[in-house]
Amino acid sequence: MNIPAWPKPVALGVLIGAIAVSTVGFSWGGWVTGGTAVKMANTMSHEKVIAALVPVCVDLSRTDAERAAKMAEIRETSAYQRRTVLMGTGWATMPGADNADRDLAQACLAALEPDLS
Repeated sequence: MNIPAWPKPVALGVLIGAIAVSTVGFSWGGWVTGGTAVKMANTMSHEKVIAALVPVCVDLSRTDAERAAKMAEIRETSAYQRRTVLMGTGWATMPGADNADRDLAQACLAALEPDLS
């Protein structure tokens, strides 16, 4: 059986084109794999939930009867330990949760920064 000469260059061109399109798509086109898309979605949703819960944390701090003492304790603590102290106040523990959320505590600390000055 004789195979014509033209299929070999066509097949090579299709292969090179597919590699080029894939490389350009994943490098500059914004294409991502399914696993990367899931990670990005989880990160974005976590950030949005934290942003939505910051007003609750700030409200808990403003309605706390011992707010002045707790704010003084946070103010006296070194900057890298303030999140841990804020977690201990209970302001970063959402109703129904057992433990304080570290990311929420950090965001709440940033929202309370003007009060700490």
